[in-house]
This record gives sequence, C-alpha cells and structure tokens, in this order.
Amino acid sequence: MTYKHPSGEEFGGVIGRTVNESTPWWPEPKLKPGSPNVVMVVLDDTGFSHFGCYGSSIATPNIDAVAAKGARFTGFHTTALCSPTRACLLTGRNHHAVGMRGISNFDTGFPNMRGSIPKSAATLAEILRDQGYATFATGKWHLAPMSECSAAGPFTNWPLQKGFDRYYGFLQGETDQFHPELTHDNHFVDVPKGVEEGYHFSEDAVDRASGMVRDLTSLVPEKPFFLYLAFGAMHAPHQAPQSYLDKYRGKFDAGWDVVRAEWFERQKALGIIPPETKLAPRNPGVKPWEELTANEKAFACRLQEAFAAMLEHTDAQIGRLIDFLKGIGQWENTIFMVLSDNGASQEGGQTGVLDEMKWFNLMQEDVNAAVERLDDIGGPNSHCNIPWGWAQVGNTPLKWYKQNTHGGGVRDPLVMHFPKGLEAPGAIRAQFCHAIDIAPTVLDIIGIPSPDVVAGVPQMPVHGVSLKPALKDPKAAIPRGPQMFEMLGHRGIWKDGWKAVTHHENGTPFDEDKWELYKLSEDFSEYNDLAEREPGRLKEMIDLWWAEAERHGALPLDDRGAFALFAASRRPGMPTSRGHFVYYPPVSHIVSDACPPVARGWKMAADLDHPASGGDGALVSRGSINSGFVLYIKNGRPHFDYNAFHEHTLLVGDAALAPGRHKVELHVTRRQDGGGDVSLLVDGAEVAHGSIQKLLFLISSLGMDIGRSVAPVNSDYAEPFKYGGKIHTVTFDIPPLELRGEAVAQVRAAEAQQ
Repeated sequence: MTYKHPSGEEFGGVIGRTVNESTPWWPEPKLKPGSPNVVMVVLDDTGFSHFGCYGSSIATPNIDAVAAKGARFTGFHTTALCSPTRACLLTGRNHHAVGMRGISNFDTGFPNMRGSIPKSAATLAEILRDQGYATFATGKWHLAPMSECSAAGPFTNWPLQKGFDRYYGFLQGETDQFHPELTHDNHFVDVPKGVEEGYHFSEDAVDRASGMVRDLTSLVPEKPFFLYLAFGAMHAPHQAPQSYLDKYRGKFDAGWDVVRAEWFERQKALGIIPPETKLAPRNPGVKPWEELTANEKAFACRLQEAFAAMLEHTDAQIGRLIDFLKGIGQWENTIFMVLSDNGASQEGGQTGVLDEMKWFNLMQEDVNAAVERLDDIGGPNSHCNIPWGWAQVGNTPLKWYKQNTHGGGVRDPLVMHFPKGLEAPGAIRAQFCHAIDIAPTVLDIIGIPSPDVVAGVPQMPVHGVSLKPALKDPKAAIPRGPQMFEMLGHRGIWKDGWKAVTHHENGTPFDEDKWELYKLSEDFSEYNDLAEREPGRLKEMIDLWWAEAERHGALPLDDRGAFALFAASRRPGMPTSRGHFVYYPPVSHIVSDACPPVARGWKMAADLDHPASGGDGALVSRGSINSGFVLYIKNGRPHFDYNAFHEHTLLVGDAALAPGRHKVELHVTRRQDGGGDVSLLVDGAEVAHGSIQKLLFLISSLGMDIGRSVAPVNSDYAEPFKYGGKIHTVTFDIPPLELRGEAVAQVRAAEAQQ
C-alpha cells in the first residue's frame, strides 16, 4: 500500500519512524530511453511554392535536403493567419475553440477572440514538459494579447507560462530584423550587437536556440528536448545581409507572369501538383506584367529580390541548426519539421511598399519616388513588402492570399524528417491535413497519449489526428472528418475531397456571400467552380459549415472592423486606456501596443538633471530609422526629430542646457489638415518651433525607450545613445480620442502583423 505524503505525492517506498526503518523510493521516469527530440521550425507568410522543393527558383538547399530524405506534404492547410495557425500547431485544436479567431492583438468581447489560449487547451510544450522534456522557444511568439506584453505583464500568456522552460525572441507579430524588440524569458533585453557588426535576428535566434540545446545536452544528455523556432522571416520587413541581396539582382526581371509560369511547370515536373492542374487566373488587381510602367517594374523586382534574399538567408540559418544537431549527435533522433503559418502576404498592396507602415497609415506608395531609394530595399533603411503579383507567384498555382480561405491563404508547405520513423524518404504525401494535426502526430510518434487533465484543468477534446501513418506509407489514408475555415469573414469547409469556400467583402451581409464548390481531390488550384452544377452538394457543405462553426465556437461571424477591435484595447486596465502617462526611468522597453497613442497630438515633458559633461543622449525615442520620433540632447542642445518615412521635421534648441535641473517639453498640436504644429520648450520657454506635414496614425511597429534609443530614428546618432544625466520623470498627455482614422490604422496594422 502506497503512502500519501501531505504534499500529495504517492510514495511507493516505506516510511518508518527513522531512516533505518524506512525504504527510499523514486518515481519511474515517464519517458522511454531514447525518446526523440522535436524541432518545429515555423516560417511566416511563406507561400505554397516558395521553397525550392515546392517549385521555386529561390535557393533553399537546406530545406530541400531535408525534403529529399524526409516527407513533403502537399495537402497541408493552415488558418490563413499567424496567431491562429500557431495556436493550432501547439494545441491540436481549431483556433476558434481556443480563443484565437484572429491575431492575438484583438479581443472582440466574444470567446472565439480573446487573443490567448485557455488553460483547457494545453500546449505541446506543457504536455512534453510534464513528460520530462526540456522545452525551448526562440523567435516570434504572438500568442499573448499585446496589451499584456509590456514589462507590467500580466505574464500569463508569455512563453514561459505556456510550457517553455526558456524563451528568446519577440512578442509582437513582426519586428525589424536589424533592430528587433527582444525578450529573454520574462524580460526585455538589448540587441547583442549592432548592424555594423553584422547583426540579423534570424542568425541570433538560431544562435540562442543552439545555446539552449547545447547546455542541455552537455549537462543532461539523456533528456530529450522540444524546440519551437519561429522565425520573423518571411514576414515584412524583408531584410537580409547585403551579400544575399546582391545575389538576386536581376533574377526576377522577366516579371511575375513569366516566373509564375516557370514555377508552375517546375511544380508539375517535381510531382508537387498533379499534371492536370490548371494555373489559377490572376487575382483581381494583379496587372499583366507588361502593363506596368518601367518604374513599377523596377520597384516590384527589387522588392521580390529582397524577399528571395531573406528566404535564402533563412534557409542558411536552418542549415546551421541542422549542422549543429548533427554535430552533437542528435539529428538522427529528432523529429524535424519546417512549415509556413499561412500563404504569401497581400499587405504589400498592388504596387508593393517601401515601408509597410504607409499602408497602415492609409497612404498610397508613390512608386516614382520609391525608385529613388531602390538600394535601400532589404536593408536597415527599409521596411518593405512585396506586391500582389509576386505574392500570387509565391502561392502558385493557387488563388488569393494570406487572410483568405482559398488555397492561396490556407495551403502551405510542410516538410518533416524523422529517420527512425519514416519510410519512402523523399516521397510526396498528398493527404489532406491541417495545422491541428501536428501536435497529435508528435505525441503519437513519441507514444504519449493526449492528457485529459493538465495542471488540474480538464482538457477540451483534441480536434486533430495523427499523420504518423503517412510517414510510414505515403499513400496511407488519414481518417479525419471535415475541416472548417473562417478568417475575417472569409469561410470554407473541406470534407472527403470536396471544398466549399467564400471570399467575403466587408460590410456585405454574410447571407449574400457567393459560395464556390471545388472537387479538391481533382482540382488542386480551385479552378473549376462546380457550385451551379452541384447545388445539392453545395447546400450540404454550407449546412455542414454552420454545424462545424457552432461545434467549434466560431460564431458569431464578425466583420465589424476597426471600432469593435479598437475599443477593446481602450478598455480600463489596458496600458493605453489613459490620457495621462507618467514614467519613472529607468523603465524597460515599451512595446508599441503599450505606447501613448500620439496620433492626436501630444504634450511630453522630461524632468531631468543635466550633467556638466557627457550629457548627450536620447530622452525619449519611439520607432526606428524608417519612421518614428526622438527627443534628444546633442552637443548640449535639445533636439526633436519627427521621421515620417525618411521625411524629417527637425527642431533644434537655440542654446545648450546648463548643468542642473530642467524641464524639456514638446507640444504637438494636430491640425485639421492632418499635420502638426510643434513647439520645443526648455523650462517653460519656447526654444524652437516647426511644422509636421503629416502626423502618422501609427508610427512604427517598434516601441519606445526612455533615456536611450535602441533603434536610431535619424543619422545624428547611433544606438543605444544613452543619456548621461538623470531623468526623474517623463510625462505624456494625450487629448481625447476623436480620430476614426487612428482606430482603422491600428486594426489594419495588427491584422498585417501575422
């Protein structure tokens, strides 16, 4: 009979009055010796055809090598956006059921969109850690409400509280690859080196991941690990080292029509798509290449070159990780996956963008002006994204994009490698599968049942199924039921090889949506709409969609747009719910969602003690060299620079600050024309004034720092530009919300950060 200790432990030994009368006992290990490691590599905004082994002309030799000895899935599906797909990957449940209808920035007030995973849906990391695995995450998180991602927390939904032992990366949906917002475990940290020293986040993420694994295998080599590596690539901004950018100069000059046709033919030759597949027509808004102006072509080509350079650079980092695993003798016992979370992005618009923040600010890219800065594209001085034409090339042979529930949004590459459990290496697996199937597959391979209770919380049913049979037999049937899709009002349903799908227009009644019907098992690209030919089947599929939507908690359908989402971030208790902000430096980095909303104009005051020497530095810095503002001291004089996409409004005080206590103030008043009048004051007296042509609704995806500038806003200084004096307080005062545009822009920005 076992003894139950007051701690709750069921003790299997003997407890006597003394140790001589007692028998010690230790629980049996939960894992079998030699249990495999698990590495899940997630790329962002990477379309079905972007890997070389899926038809691309972009060099991805390391991914291709994994595919050659592993398994390529051509029926793998996602949710069409980032946070929802990642919630599916880590929980094995449909995204609406775990409160992730859209991205984690949002909370619509309904259970299907809380921006966080409930405790009733334990992550793969939580399950594996309970079974004895070490669990590590590096890279993009974006599975916590961004209103909770300031240094004030709460930390409930940060990686360490969702099952990971260690974390290094960024919490937001995107970041600058040269100046990222870095979080280490539960606190913000500085970038370890500068751009001039060769820094790039993708390299840093692999270095940190390797370090975590190295520590483990050096000290406890018998302990398996789960590594979740989520690159910032291939989300905008597309940024890569110059050598990679140089390699792709001129590689896409033939244009997207020619390149798409080439990739399509390569896909058929590789067996990635059936030989009878038809190439989907151009998406609405995609012009024939020959109709573009010379400037439009030059701009579009350079943007695609930056995308390709970043993808090859990312592939090189994956190769470094694989080489590391081989070097420590862990490769042969590792389940290794590379996949994308959704299709290629449509946020670059028709022309593409030099700085995607323009799109968020409802501004049209001026291509004729942008071509004057072609050489900035892909480097620190750009925040670019590709146009629709190149995005559709990345989704070849499919239609539509990320955010949509047609194939271009939800059909993505998946490569798996596991030598001990895989037969027919290199063979293509064409079975329909979904992101919810990944966690059940991992648990099945390891031999761990999905738990009914985790940390005392009863668990909801797992919706996915194991793909292990397909690893053994490329033709094996995967016994799965229907799969529902819904994203931003777009809807879809798959069952037994058939798919019904809609493309929803915002503001249109959902009952007026036009449903399309495809026999997906015979029509890979959703080319031949059978809705009129098979009305009975279509009705059955639509009825099934409503039933599945109710079963998985996907209702209510919601396309209210900006204000429904914007209002939630302004509710009491959120970091931006106030109009008066007081900071007491030193303060941790402040993420963009927690920064004062300055689009309406603002008053800012820094109360400081200025030193007799060494007093240059940033007082308040927001954003980066691509867009932002900074209040700083240089040569003893106060400066303010408002950077609107490299259009600078610079104010300089007329005299140097004397040593001692001062109040440096900035008053920005928004004008009716959308610009701003600016006054720089020292101790109550105006020392400079100026005019900002346009106050941006959203300044940057990067946040704010006080007493330093982790990313430079202009070329006057280099990071970190720490202020040498003492800042007692920094205050912001914001006028009441009256701008609809600010709300719209914030939602558009969050939607694109997937």
